[in-house]
Amino acid sequence: MNDTISPGERDIELSDLRLFRAVAETGGVTRAAHRLHRVQSNVTARVKRLESTLGVSLFVRGRRGMSPTPEGRRLLDYTERLLALAEEARADLSAHPPRGRLLIGAMESTAAVHLPRLLSTLHAKYPALDVHLVTATSGVLMAQVRAGELSAAFVAGDVAEPGLVADVAFVEELVLVTHPSVRRPGADELRGRTLVTFGAGCTYRACIQDWLATRGRERRVCAGAALGPARLGRSGDGACPPAPSAPLARHDPPRPARR
Repeated sequence: MNDTISPGERDIELSDLRLFRAVAETGGVTRAAHRLHRVQSNVTARVKRLESTLGVSLFVRGRRGMSPTPEGRRLLDYTERLLALAEEARADLSAHPPRGRLLIGAMESTAAVHLPRLLSTLHAKYPALDVHLVTATSGVLMAQVRAGELSAAFVAGDVAEPGLVADVAFVEELVLVTHPSVRRPGADELRGRTLVTFGAGCTYRACIQDWLATRGRERRVCAGAALGPARLGRSGDGACPPAPSAPLARHDPPRPARR
């Protein structure tokens, strides 16, 4: 496989265009280098590389200096517009608070308990930001972040997905709610009972199932909406499976890692 990049495949950098404009305006490499505080040889090399990338001569070189060719004058027009647009973008993004559309995902329980205060604070600080909230299970939310459909999402449990990075937002206590007669359910008490929880892809459901598996019991699962993360029987005190953390996951294409 040949990894060599041909001249026509190289990208045109804004710094090259600034050098090109300086040479065109001053009429020579020496004066352009002085204006830009660059070494003369560096300016010469960058101009030649730009000509090689475009496949045209940009300057007529004579005893009295350098003047743009017809192609050079056309590029100079593009250069003025591109550099002006780049400066406009820099000024717009650095001089104003965040604005635009922000898509945030969260589990239903997180959206109900934790996000009202956070979103209220966010809106008060950045009123121009248009925030949209999407609720789903952790598995669905992480898939949407990976696909670029969400900017970030509050999910439960550890995040070890390639291409995602996460920060712990808060830690929750996951409680198993049972009938008052079953305060510390063991194998005998759990036999024959049905676990009511959220659908597949829910981290709370996975935690409960893993917790039951450590007791050597497989439970029949009824998927549906519950008043809390999970229910077994009716209201009352119960045992506490391991509490999952709720990290904020976001897309991180260049470095698949977890902080």
